[in-house]
Amino acid sequence: MIYRLLRPLVFQGDPERAHDLAMASLERLAPVLARTGSPLPVRDPRLEQRLLGLSFPSPLGLAAGFDKSARALAAWPALGFGFAEIGTVTPASQPGNPRPRLFRLPADDALLNRMGFNNDGAERVAERLARWRGAARGPRTPVGVNLGASAAGAREGGEADYLAAFERLWPAADYFVVNVSSPNTPGLRRLQERGPLEAILRTLAAANARRAVGAGTRPRPLLVKIAPDLEPAQVDELVDLALEHRLDGMVLANTTTSRDGLVSPERLLSEAGGVSGRPLRERSTALLRRAFNRGGGRLTLVGVGGVFDAEDAWQKLLAGASLVQLYTALVYEGPTVIRRINLGLLERMERAGARSLAEVVGSEAGRRAEG
Repeated sequence: MIYRLLRPLVFQGDPERAHDLAMASLERLAPVLARTGSPLPVRDPRLEQRLLGLSFPSPLGLAAGFDKSARALAAWPALGFGFAEIGTVTPASQPGNPRPRLFRLPADDALLNRMGFNNDGAERVAERLARWRGAARGPRTPVGVNLGASAAGAREGGEADYLAAFERLWPAADYFVVNVSSPNTPGLRRLQERGPLEAILRTLAAANARRAVGAGTRPRPLLVKIAPDLEPAQVDELVDLALEHRLDGMVLANTTTSRDGLVSPERLLSEAGGVSGRPLRERSTALLRRAFNRGGGRLTLVGVGGVFDAEDAWQKLLAGASLVQLYTALVYEGPTVIRRINLGLLERMERAGARSLAEVVGSEAGRRAEG
């Protein structure tokens, strides 16, 4: 309620400036919350899962794009997230696209961005992850890294950029997501095609196996993040490709370039970039359902897009997501939205008679697909 009272004031300012201030505040506040204890996490064994060889205290995670450079790692478990995805991270630091590049669409509960993978680079991010990993006490929530290519790297096929960032970040990350679906780096979405993506996946798989043997441990889980604007046949092909290359999972989905159904002013909708938030809700859920059915439940699916409340997250789980991420809801609903969603999921599990999330995941995917 406090955040909703303050939101009109926050929304008067520049969106990216507001985000930078929020990140700076979280960076300073997180260590205090870690020491004194935060009231926001919901701890209940029914929300816990063992996936990708990792322990997730809840299915709700921070989507990539919010903490691009691992600046506020301690904040995310303190706010109640069960995991966080950092990035997108490129091998070298880069400033991204010129400002303004982030726009609010309040009439649609959405954001429009063309950030262009602005981040501090793999070296700095790896240092922060290692420092946080060394300082963490007690249970630690998983942290994944979303990998991207620079504009030059994307033009050259992406392999070298993805490999360079992967190698540097391998020791400190819990899992990796190959981002070939951002609309804001020219040529990147072309890497979703079979030929380029196969080359990237083969390169990363070889490096993953080599690093695991050297460290005497298992390879890092590897997932791929795809666009919501793909045709059904393209989604099927990518699921098949993920299975062929023994990927651990998929993230569905990135921002959309579509403006269909949006009611925000044309001056905003005419801006280049991808849209996130409520307009993606149904589209990303339908993608999850299709991927779950196509893959036969053999891939760990992460659902992202339009998650604002417990019902949104619940529908993602029913459609086949084992994990759910949010980003835009933090901007519109404030930090307590994580606790509200986790509590709401427990209420729905009680009503459904589900003793674990495994009983929920994908339970309506086949039925809805037939319908």
